Amino acid sequence: MRAIFLDKDGTLITNVPYNVNPDLIALSEKAVEGLRLFRQLGYKLFVVTNQAGIAKGLFSEAALRPVQARLAELFSRHQATMDGFYYCPHHPHGIVPRYAIDCDCRKPMAGMLLRAAREHGIDLSRSWMIGDILHDVEAGNRAGCKTALIDNGNETEWELSNLRTPDLTVPDLHAAALAIAGRDRAARRGSMEIGTP
Repeated sequence: MRAIFLDKDGTLITNVPYNVNPDLIALSEKAVEGLRLFRQLGYKLFVVTNQAGIAKGLFSEAALRPVQARLAELFSRHQATMDGFYYCPHHPHGIVPRYAIDCDCRKPMAGMLLRAAREHGIDLSRSWMIGDILHDVEAGNRAGCKTALIDNGNETEWELSNLRTPDLTVPDLHAAALAIAGRDRAARRGSMEIGTP
């Protein structure tokens, strides 16, 4: 099984900081076209999101349940399925003691992707992580995925390294899906040529 791991805020949906109001959740421009194409390509779709607002005492873990339900509804409305929703509630500078820790799930660490792979039988080497900042790219590279950066202005530091270098840089989710579809076609052609006597 192969998967697309999607950052939530700024990638999949319009970024409203620390928002847990389902009424304010809207898909980003070109996200619908991207989700539909990923579905046609046969990828499973997972949301992986840092939710530091929990550690900072701004909202509870329970407040994410309506958010998850709203995302699932938006996927379904556009003939796609959200196959999993993973979040990290931690932040080392939080004020809620049990969440104010360093962890291996907060991006740029790969914990959420590794957990999803274990629980769903995902081949990470055939999967992609897509996000709007280099922390997303680093998480994907640490997990062994291919990576795509949506360059929409949300990355402001541009601290590059081998782990923070994406395979693709694109303007939106639809462009990412088109590029990944092209990579898939090229890989299929290559495997057919190798198998030709």
